[in-house]
Amino acid sequence: MTGDQPPRRVAVGDVVAVYSEALGAWTASQVTGIDAAAKCVAVLELDWSGPAPAAVADLGDVQPLRLTHHSWGGTLSHCNHGWVLPRSFTVIGSLPPLVTEPSYAYASVWGRGEQLARQRHWDSGNREDWAAPYALTCTAEELAAQHTRGTLRAGVKHLTVHGITRLDCARLVADFPDLTRLSLTGDLGTLTSAAALNRLPLLQGLTIRELFGMDASDCLLPRHVPEVEEVWLDGIPADYAAAMRKIWRPHVRHGVHLDVRGARKPEWVAANATNPLRDWDGREHIPPTGYRKAVAQYKATRDAFLAEVTDGEHHGNIAEIGRTFGAALNALDSRSLFIETVEREELFDALDFLVDEAQTVAGRDLTAARAVLVEGVDSIRDW
Repeated sequence: MTGDQPPRRVAVGDVVAVYSEALGAWTASQVTGIDAAAKCVAVLELDWSGPAPAAVADLGDVQPLRLTHHSWGGTLSHCNHGWVLPRSFTVIGSLPPLVTEPSYAYASVWGRGEQLARQRHWDSGNREDWAAPYALTCTAEELAAQHTRGTLRAGVKHLTVHGITRLDCARLVADFPDLTRLSLTGDLGTLTSAAALNRLPLLQGLTIRELFGMDASDCLLPRHVPEVEEVWLDGIPADYAAAMRKIWRPHVRHGVHLDVRGARKPEWVAANATNPLRDWDGREHIPPTGYRKAVAQYKATRDAFLAEVTDGEHHGNIAEIGRTFGAALNALDSRSLFIETVEREELFDALDFLVDEAQTVAGRDLTAARAVLVEGVDSIRDW
């Protein structure tokens, strides 16, 4: 393997096949381009499903998948993905590329027939959104309530849980033993018994974001979960991150996409418990100085707002506090242009966090003060 070749060898024109849970059959796609610099490949999905193919000839007269459902308007299902060919995909041969135009769409996960399932659902005349019957998305509170009531759905293979404050992985595994994909997201939440995830032998993809409580002994181990082909970790304990990276890096060449970032030490977690901009720390396009100064300005704004709303005398300075915040972020952004759509929304979320915190301290409704603060920001911001 060289630096200009995908870790698991694949070439332009290769046709790959994979079993699709969405279709209950196999489906296929073609590699139409490889970008070594960006480490991604362009993949064209084919309008085909059937029994496991041994060769391209088994697909018959292959055609690209054109999407007409909802507002696609006949667009080819053609997308760029990370260049690690997942281990569940098999190269069954090669054909001249069915399209030569580049794709400008990007997605982290390779398609496994979901778009074809949506298209067939649409073609049947059903205009309701297609929903995978094996997938469940819920909050941690909803999951706990379902567990308590004994109303957990059977047959769940893809589970997404967000809003986690604290979650027991041992109980989760007992409730959903057949998971193939698991995504867990918190907000400096805690996972307990994370090593229990090794009792999910069918697991293919694991995502953990902004969750702590794990250490090196909780690592997912390849010998227990041999089907794993995607590991996405972001905002996790530093020792757990290092151990997972070490364990799974050798498996990249076998078809495992490994993305570990946001490794945090306990000191960082403690220091950032009340910092709503903490996700900016280490974000690729945000310079470290920009992050630090933005956090400093946020803290100054919080202190000024809190003093204003808890002072016995109302000085009416809230609009000016907002203008000062907006102007300071204008100056920071003018140097490196790092405030994009996501960051803009996060800044306003931070202001909401600030007001909620002040509302608790002041013990009164600050809806009007919130509106004045935001108006002050809007009156001057360039981002």
